[in-house]
Amino acid sequence: MSYNSYAEMSYLLKTLTTKEEIDRVIRDTIDEVLVLRFGRSSDAVCLQHDEILAKSVRDVSKFAKVALVDVDSEDVQVYVKYFDITLFPSTIFFFNAHHMKLDSGTADHTKWVGAFHIKQDFIDVVEAIYRGAMKGKMIVQCPIPPERIPKYQLVYKDV
Repeated sequence: MSYNSYAEMSYLLKTLTTKEEIDRVIRDTIDEVLVLRFGRSSDAVCLQHDEILAKSVRDVSKFAKVALVDVDSEDVQVYVKYFDITLFPSTIFFFNAHHMKLDSGTADHTKWVGAFHIKQDFIDVVEAIYRGAMKGKMIVQCPIPPERIPKYQLVYKDV
């Protein structure tokens, strides 16, 4: 798929550029998983990820909402710092304004770092988070096979 095709996919998803927009969508998304992709629309990996998200929106629409967050927007830096987002794309999950965590075998359970390999992986993760959240869990096991989970090295600032 060409770069332009990926870019077109990201336009199918709502992009949040202010802290107020993010606060509102977190607060107002009730009984659904909120998926926030933090990244840049100019980044090739983010665009690949956005394509998978856009293609999956209809499949998860009964139990999830998906939005993009532009990390270059000055007004969202409080969230970028709070969630320690240094690698792109990073995807954060919420349910009823609670930050949901995903144990994918990596050191960081607070977010999904990197792009999903296939559409079904994303759908499976969102469904696992939804089912766990409906049972009152704040952290769920990742349903994706380990070989399809992106590997990355954590670098801690000021350590």
